[in-house]
Amino acid sequence: MEDKSSLLNQLKIEREPVGGPSGMSAWVAGTLVVIALLLGAGGSYYYLGSETSALEEELAAAKVAAAEAERAANRRATGTPSTDGSNSAAKTPESDRILNASGYITARRIATVSAEITGLLTEVQVEEGMRVSTGQILAKLDDAVASVNLEFAEAQVMVQRARLENIQVNLDEARRVLRRVSELNANEFSSAADVTRAEANVAGLEAQIKSSEADIKVAQLEASRQRERLDDHTIRAPFGGIVTVKAAQPGEIVSPVSAGGGFTRTGICTIVDMTSLEIEVDVNEAFIGRVFEGQRVEATLDAYPEWSIPASVIAIIPTADRAKATVKVRIGIETSDDRILPDMGVKVAFLKA
Repeated sequence: MEDKSSLLNQLKIEREPVGGPSGMSAWVAGTLVVIALLLGAGGSYYYLGSETSALEEELAAAKVAAAEAERAANRRATGTPSTDGSNSAAKTPESDRILNASGYITARRIATVSAEITGLLTEVQVEEGMRVSTGQILAKLDDAVASVNLEFAEAQVMVQRARLENIQVNLDEARRVLRRVSELNANEFSSAADVTRAEANVAGLEAQIKSSEADIKVAQLEASRQRERLDDHTIRAPFGGIVTVKAAQPGEIVSPVSAGGGFTRTGICTIVDMTSLEIEVDVNEAFIGRVFEGQRVEATLDAYPEWSIPASVIAIIPTADRAKATVKVRIGIETSDDRILPDMGVKVAFLKA
């Protein structure tokens, strides 16, 4: 029995305490090594990443600078103004500005085109942004009835002309009869009554000639009226400009007056004459004394704040707005540019004389 206990004791493994000095030292050393490796890798990654980011930023900046230089060279070669206002005139110093105001771009010539008659649209030949010239066809109405009416009026003219020709033939015959009867009466072979009857016949036919000529004139006027009515079915541009609004489509009814039901269009499109653009501003009545006709003005669009537009005062409207205590001033734009659009906001500076 003692021999078995001694054998079992020999099989036991002696272990050192976990919290001993030797165990702690090994664990700490391993942890420090791992931390050192991680720090080294992170530092290398951060250094390389920072260097790569810096290189990418420099490369992007170089590309932007090259593109800007190329655009500037193209603008100088073609004479095209820059969109950021870099080619605009230098702004006037603040000391030369006596008054600032704000307003809007307006068009003096703007029209909503409609038809002179009520009709069904069969064609609309314009779209927004299209440039049109004076007299250009914008739309057409159904003209079937108008065409028939014109043909009928022209036929009436032909009928009246044929009637006139028939009367003219009868008149020529009546005049020959009158000559024969007069000759016979001179030789006492006919009576005075025969001569009187022949003269009355000639006078009656001459009156019919005049009546027939008047009927032809009336028929011609009716044909002209029907021709104008037919032409009213073709809507043309009253002046040249840009189409800004397309308000009707083929198949809709258009009328020069409102039908009240909401199903009839009163306009087909809106045309703006871009050469008539100007600036309208409201100036406080307390400072209107600083503004005079012909005064130099510097305008700046809200859309292009760095672009200075030369302008001058056209007129001061001789009335004041009681509610706002302002006076309206019209300012003419002295340059033409496609960037200037109706209803754009604009700031103006009135300059010293």
